[in-house]
Amino acid sequence: MNSTTTFTLRDLPPTPRPPRPSWMAAIVALASIACGASAQDLTHKAPPQKGAICVTNATIHPISGPVIERGFIVFADGRITDVGRGSASPPAGATLIDGTGKHVYPGLIGSVTHLGLSELQAIRQSLDFNEAGDFTPEVVAATAVNPDSTLLPVTRSNGILTVCTMPSGGQVAGQASIIQLDGWTNDEMTIEARAGLCVSWPQSRAINAWWMRQSKEDQEREIKRARERIDEVFQVAKSYAAGRAADPNAPRDLRWDVVAMTLPPATTDVTNSRATKQMPLFVSANDYDQISAAVNFCVERKLKCVIVGGRDAAACADLLKKHDVPVLVTNVFALPRREDVDYNENYATPAKLHAAGVRFAIATNDDTAHERNLPYHAAMAVAHGLPLEAAEKAVTLAPAEILGVGDRLGSLDQGKLATLIVTNGSPLEVTTKIEMAFVSGKQIDLSNKQTKLHEKYRERYKQQGDIK
Repeated sequence: MNSTTTFTLRDLPPTPRPPRPSWMAAIVALASIACGASAQDLTHKAPPQKGAICVTNATIHPISGPVIERGFIVFADGRITDVGRGSASPPAGATLIDGTGKHVYPGLIGSVTHLGLSELQAIRQSLDFNEAGDFTPEVVAATAVNPDSTLLPVTRSNGILTVCTMPSGGQVAGQASIIQLDGWTNDEMTIEARAGLCVSWPQSRAINAWWMRQSKEDQEREIKRARERIDEVFQVAKSYAAGRAADPNAPRDLRWDVVAMTLPPATTDVTNSRATKQMPLFVSANDYDQISAAVNFCVERKLKCVIVGGRDAAACADLLKKHDVPVLVTNVFALPRREDVDYNENYATPAKLHAAGVRFAIATNDDTAHERNLPYHAAMAVAHGLPLEAAEKAVTLAPAEILGVGDRLGSLDQGKLATLIVTNGSPLEVTTKIEMAFVSGKQIDLSNKQTKLHEKYRERYKQQGDIK
């Protein structure tokens, strides 16, 4: 076993948590237990796919190509085996589903969320996305995902079948994970445990607002220290990688192994086991100055940058396109920042990025319980200039490609995972119903707490004779 050494960064002590009186701790613990008991998904997980399934006579939306009228799709062993127009030739014994009047889409992808890591925001014990300390790159989100979260069935019942769940809170918060929303354990749910390293980019200027208690000078000092910490993180990682390359028996540090994975492959394989695939950085940045500084920082060091947030991304479109930096747009429903800007400043951001040729995906970054509303963020972008086809891609194939799983998810192509939905219309329409859903070929239960309550109270009115 290799020995372990500790590399310490300046100004990065663990963040202490305030002590609680013993009586307060008892009350919070009891509340957490009670809420946790009522916040458990009681639906059954889907069994593995048995035998081929063929949906015929449906309108197929591959996303990667033109819409196929009166088409078919065949999938077996969890993967799509055939897609086309006209009559299908399914394997013997295949289950046939008549899709007349129905539409088949890839499962939607939520690219920025705390789903699986957050249950009840008022109960701190149910929140597991924020580790103590500002520097925790070794944290892997998938290990903390709760497979029995009640938010999972609610989300997938609206067509979102895959998400990228991200830790947050620290400046280097940990590694995002891509999970599918069905499985008995978090290992079964995980598609990509180490999708990228989450970094929060410091503010670029002091905030002058009534609620800000710090002076301008204090804010500027903190901003400077935060920027220096990011510089130091990647400089130490580079030195660590060089040291490991020179002496493979040198002491190991898990944190620096992870940060070194974001460096260009030429920096060498510091873990002696990983492939040369470079881990991207998911950089949270919204202001023009933040986005510009983050992109230039990554370009200078040949790091793979993905902007998360991107409120001012349209103003940086030339820079983003020049360096092929994609954006996970999370501000579509956000209010304008100032009174002198257009009311649809954020609604129109996806349309502006599309027109500029910048790669982007639409995400919510809303309260975790609202992740089900992802398609309506895309619909709002359509109402403000984004073509419908681009909006559908922005919640399917585009996030899959940006997150590094475009070879497995995001479109209805032969060989990809059979993660798809059967609907009676566009999933971007509020009136559309998701009638069937498959995750890696497994037909999943679309019921959830809300549908069960709906059935319960309809029964009451049936018994009273008010409805049939």
